[in-house]
Amino acid sequence: MTSPTHPAGPVLRIGNASGFYGDRFDAMREMLTGGELDVLTGDYLAELTMLILGRDRLKDPGAGYARTFLRQLEECLGLAHERGVRIVANAGGLNPAGLADAVRKLADRLGVPVRVAHVEGDDLKDRYPGSLAAHAYLGGFGIAACLREGADIVVTGRVTDAALVTGPAAAHFGWGPGDHDRLAGAVVAGHVLECGAQATGGNYAFFDEFQKRGGDLRRPGFPLAELHEDGTCVITKHPGTGGLVDVGTVTAQLLYETGGARYAGPDVTARLDTVRLTQDGPDRVRVDGVRGEAPPPTLKVGLNRLGGFRNEVVFVLTGLDIEAKAALVRRQMDEAFAKSRPEDVRWDLVRTDRPDASTEETASALLRLVVRDQDQEKVGRVLSGAAVELALASYPGFHVLSPPGKGTPYGVFEDVYVPHGAVDHVAVLHDGRRIAVPPAHDTLVLEEAPQPPLPEPPLAAEPTRRAPLGLVAGARSGDKGGNANVGVWARTDEAWRWLAHELTVERFQELLPESGQLKVTRHPLPGLRALDFVVEGILGEGVAAQHRFDPQAKALGEWLRSRHLDIPESLL
Repeated sequence: MTSPTHPAGPVLRIGNASGFYGDRFDAMREMLTGGELDVLTGDYLAELTMLILGRDRLKDPGAGYARTFLRQLEECLGLAHERGVRIVANAGGLNPAGLADAVRKLADRLGVPVRVAHVEGDDLKDRYPGSLAAHAYLGGFGIAACLREGADIVVTGRVTDAALVTGPAAAHFGWGPGDHDRLAGAVVAGHVLECGAQATGGNYAFFDEFQKRGGDLRRPGFPLAELHEDGTCVITKHPGTGGLVDVGTVTAQLLYETGGARYAGPDVTARLDTVRLTQDGPDRVRVDGVRGEAPPPTLKVGLNRLGGFRNEVVFVLTGLDIEAKAALVRRQMDEAFAKSRPEDVRWDLVRTDRPDASTEETASALLRLVVRDQDQEKVGRVLSGAAVELALASYPGFHVLSPPGKGTPYGVFEDVYVPHGAVDHVAVLHDGRRIAVPPAHDTLVLEEAPQPPLPEPPLAAEPTRRAPLGLVAGARSGDKGGNANVGVWARTDEAWRWLAHELTVERFQELLPESGQLKVTRHPLPGLRALDFVVEGILGEGVAAQHRFDPQAKALGEWLRSRHLDIPESLL
């Protein structure tokens, strides 16, 4: 593979082949064969994934990493070696050393001469008794150390998603910890790449417009960034692959799972309010102007623990008297719980029914009951027995979507913070040498960015029409622990003038009543013509707790776009 002693080229091409554990298996091969590439990254970890890997390791201490990555390498390791492409992935999960050993054994079996290194130091489980997994989010300089020492494959545990790009970029261009603007540019590139096809038209608000123009979204290509020494980049994809890369798709991904103008990480705080996006040709978006600041003095640590057991049953209510039917079954279940009530009982009535419906399904509403308790018996046999016994003794048309089972464990996520120096960040090389990665010395306490000036509002006298917000604005939403973020952007200056003044926190809460009693913060990003909303506590104790119907808030933005407002006719 490419020698680390070769001079750095003017452009570093970094691609992505995985946005989550379970992403498209063939993506690694597609990226290696589809066009020029220097480094191929894979993001396999999320808060929920760490919990899953933690449970795997309870059964098998040798487990704890993403096994899919090994199967992909079995098909593609020789191909990467032939093409001189280095591979950097966080597939090590809870056991990066174990994955590195497994990759070496695979390479020996295949006869492919590669140097495999790994990064460790993120595992802090021993410091947090009762946790299933506790991992600090490391930066990219451990990865950079491995690559500078000649590694062809680098596997990590918990690093920030963007570290998969900042590490190779720092190694290639010789950046140091003080190169804040350059590092911030790489962080933005990494944030765009980290979720794979979400940057190339996947889950895109205006997907149907693209399809109507003849675009193909059946199999979007995976993204890549052409990085330059000054930290600027072009986001693109391999020629001939599906999907699209335009300012809209990049904006959508840039807003995903963020929390304001300052996007903090262990290497640098990137100022999202300085990002400039420019269409640079078909399927090419130039990213420049990014400014960086010293990172915060602390590292985020994600704690995963088992919260107890949960179970659910969905009652189907058909035809007339939906509210009365729901009230009856709730009273019956409450009586059944009288002797052994679970700690947490939650009911949700979803009115999917329509009057005078032409099918039984569209005549039916769904009443969802979710219970949680430390005692599996209370959410298992108590719930299933009570629900099943109502089969001939409740509302007319009684049935459930499926009988409740025994109850399953659920996880709880929490984040805490530790000083940089509290973590032993180490690059472990292919020959066994260990290189300590020093903690950041130049740090800056994280504060909210000043509110930027907004554009002048549109003329008040302009005629309006009641219509869905989504006709003039895109959105993308996601989870951050127990919070959700919703990024909303306009595609024209005129639409931005209206959106910036219309979509206040109060209007947001009016459109999404579920957020009405929660803390909602609005972060304007005028350079992206965007508003970033953070809704605190809407996801309870995190995605693994399955607190709500959409536990990762993936569709919260689409719900917002479907809501009707008085919109200026000139924008429609």
